[in-house]
Amino acid sequence: MSLFRTKSLDVLLAQAADSEKSLKRTLGVGSLVALGIGAIIGAGLFVRTAAAAGGSAGPAVTISFLIAAIGCAFAGLCYAEFASMIPIAGSAYTYAYTTMGEIVAWIIGWALILEYALGAATVSIAWSEFLNKLVGGRIPYEWCHSPFQSALVNGTLHHGYLNAPSLLILFLISLLLIKGTQESATVNAVIVFIKVAIVLVFIAIGWHFINPANHHPYLIPANQPNAMQPDGKPYSYKDFFNHGWGGVLRGAAVVFFAFIGFDAVSTAAQEAKNPKKDMPIGILFSLLICTILYVLFSWVLTGVAPFTDFVSAGKEASVTYAIEHYMAGYEWLAKLVTIAILAGFSSVILVMLMGQSRVFFSMATDGLLPKVFSEVHPKFRTPYKSNILLFIFVGAFATLIPGDITGSLTSIGTLLAFVLVCIGVMIMRKTDPNRVRPFKTPLVPLVPILGILVCAAMIISLDTTTQVVALIWMVVGLLIYFSYSRNNSKLRGAGDILPNASDFEKR
Repeated sequence: MSLFRTKSLDVLLAQAADSEKSLKRTLGVGSLVALGIGAIIGAGLFVRTAAAAGGSAGPAVTISFLIAAIGCAFAGLCYAEFASMIPIAGSAYTYAYTTMGEIVAWIIGWALILEYALGAATVSIAWSEFLNKLVGGRIPYEWCHSPFQSALVNGTLHHGYLNAPSLLILFLISLLLIKGTQESATVNAVIVFIKVAIVLVFIAIGWHFINPANHHPYLIPANQPNAMQPDGKPYSYKDFFNHGWGGVLRGAAVVFFAFIGFDAVSTAAQEAKNPKKDMPIGILFSLLICTILYVLFSWVLTGVAPFTDFVSAGKEASVTYAIEHYMAGYEWLAKLVTIAILAGFSSVILVMLMGQSRVFFSMATDGLLPKVFSEVHPKFRTPYKSNILLFIFVGAFATLIPGDITGSLTSIGTLLAFVLVCIGVMIMRKTDPNRVRPFKTPLVPLVPILGILVCAAMIISLDTTTQVVALIWMVVGLLIYFSYSRNNSKLRGAGDILPNASDFEKR
């Protein structure tokens, strides 16, 4: 069997039309936009903003957000074309299967595990940090940090054992996802309204507390003095990607994590009521709204507090830290922000776990993963067994691995998926030019090529450790493919039997 054998788009659409085996179509355009915003505004804004500003970009993290948004916009236009043309669960994995072949589809599906599963783990870790902040630090350090983390607490060095709160929120969200997609979308919509309102309140009030000195110099200079980290070790800015324009580019790669929600919308294509019209709107509109909020938010945050504070003290809860230390009289806002952030993180976890289970659903339907991942609950019509297994897998990462490691791996997995989707659009324009495209990516091949270049640049700017770990992850994925997936693929042997054309149209 050819490694690059593609799956017929007509077969995919016919499978999606099978009401007994398919997912339930319940999502309108409003729910899709809310899903996008629900996934986008979360740890990327409240945690990764501070990490990027403190570690590499400084006040110019606003430019980092714009660079990341530009890369997302190029990729988003490509996603919108595919999502309107191929309204099937699985997102970039499914698109690759119809354009570049099975081996590429497997690679992108394996990379999406880094995006969605580790994305959910990263946000659950942030959820744990903010919960501890809300209760005044009453959760012992050992039980809200991984075994690979340590810090000085009241002069004593503490080592983490297990991140228990992150496991709790993953369990609750998994139960909600098993119950139903519409119920999950409704809860998400309420949470999105609350957290967007809080972001706007912080921007409006924080604007009056901006200290212009904190925005000068705008780019971190090469001779910037070391900052002191929570474990007492110095943090150096001498590395090319830790200052100046190199720092801005690395900052873009770091905050890129903040934009992964818009492509998570595409994983719900098989549950959209009118995917050909609503999917492009859900993807692009959620991206536009969040980009505007991100730039304004990061400008206010780095104006209220010096960027070095986010390395030394305010790293885990940067927003509440900035309010409590630099916005006198608004301590009540810090408490409100923390509550809203906890709710907001919950919606991000929800969309990430939902996206991952839908990717697994498609991969298992194709035979590349065990059948258990595609089994649908007889009553709720959700991939419930996949949700249970995901809880175990994601929970292990969330409780044992530090958030900065999982966050960077999430970014590199997302960027790889974006690159392959951009390539896929150009290929399908050549191989199937007459296919009906309800939404067409403009200026092909220019837009896809620019998307590839921007995303590739951000991959290169990520730290070497992340790149090596991602490479090892992909090697493991290929070993699984050649030992299991290739032999169990539905395309193996006789291949797919295309449905009768007239029968397909009736469906």
